[in-house]
Amino acid sequence: MPVWLREYSWRQTGSAVYLSLPLRGVRVTPANIFCTDQYLKVSTPPFLFEAILYAPIDDTSSTAKIGNGIIFFTLYKKEVAMWDSLTLPNANKEKLQYLRENAVLKAHEKAKEETEAKKVTKQEHKKHALEATMKLEEAERKRIEDLKEKERQKVTKELELWKKQQEDAEKQKRVQKEGELYQVEQLKEKKKEKINKTRIPNEGTSKTRLKPTKGYGSYSMFSENLKEEQLPAPRSAATIRINFTSRVFPTALRESCIAEEEEWLRKQAEARRTISADLSELEDLKEEEKNPDWLKNKGNKMFATGNYLAAVNAYNLAVRLNNKLPLLYLNRAACHLKLRNLHKAIEDSSKALGLLTPPVPDNENARVKAYVRRGTAFCQLELYTEGLQDYEAALKIDPKNKTIEKDAEKIRHLIQGTTQDS
Repeated sequence: MPVWLREYSWRQTGSAVYLSLPLRGVRVTPANIFCTDQYLKVSTPPFLFEAILYAPIDDTSSTAKIGNGIIFFTLYKKEVAMWDSLTLPNANKEKLQYLRENAVLKAHEKAKEETEAKKVTKQEHKKHALEATMKLEEAERKRIEDLKEKERQKVTKELELWKKQQEDAEKQKRVQKEGELYQVEQLKEKKKEKINKTRIPNEGTSKTRLKPTKGYGSYSMFSENLKEEQLPAPRSAATIRINFTSRVFPTALRESCIAEEEEWLRKQAEARRTISADLSELEDLKEEEKNPDWLKNKGNKMFATGNYLAAVNAYNLAVRLNNKLPLLYLNRAACHLKLRNLHKAIEDSSKALGLLTPPVPDNENARVKAYVRRGTAFCQLELYTEGLQDYEAALKIDPKNKTIEKDAEKIRHLIQGTTQDS
């Protein structure tokens, strides 16, 4: 049976009622208080306080302060008036029951309305977020289309310029060839004129000076001219252009070195692309901040002071500048473990192991750390089998490490316990 609280004090003004309810020796929370416009209830087992108020109040703006074993209510009246008493006088049992049930029903209806209002507000927020996302996607799509259009216009202009250059080159070659043919024709014409000049006087005196002769050794000037006409014309002068294949290397091309040269050129191009990537974001950095080793040391200092987010940012920028340093991924995996970003820790540890090849004594310590950090992330994700495999791989590299051996044994016990429970 509950213990009814009868000891309380109250006072009023025209617009508010102030009620002080002592509750010593019990812990009171807001969940123990139930209030509607005309019903007030405080239930803190074994104590119970219930009041059917004299007139309706504004339960939305009314307040209750809990402290020092006292609940102090500030109840604001809906109508400005002075009450004769705190509770409704001359109320029989049936009326009290009706008012109590009506108060509970109103409270349920109010809670339902608040739930519906929250649901509508949530849907509106979702709708607004969806519209904002669609606008961002539309802006991004438009930006990409604009970039494509600019690139297409640029390529079209370059193609038209190349075509024009080709046409100009063809036209120049054609003019040069026509000039050479014209020179040949001029030489032929000059030669014919010279031959004709030599023929004219000889024909005029041939009847008096020349007689037909027979026999070997006869001479004929016309046969000499005929032989001269059959001689080919001299060749025209021309220039032959020779182009050599351009090379980056100063040495001659050798088939045995082609693979090494192509690998070197590929790495240089990749390094240039990495440095020029997001150049607008890197312009504000100092020269030392563009050094991956400097950024790695800065991340290590941040990690030592416990500022793991700042350390991750330093390692991220260093990876953007040089993504071939395994220690960057290894240190960033340690930060993700501290931040409970377990999947990212697994990813960075795997990348570090991929870069720590071939396995040599110089990178044994780094490989052990990578396996242990990835195994730790797997175990924290309750993937104990995968975690045990990484710890065993670390033990193969460093079999004398007692700490790793103890951790591996603990994981085995966890796996056996899990198997037995299942």
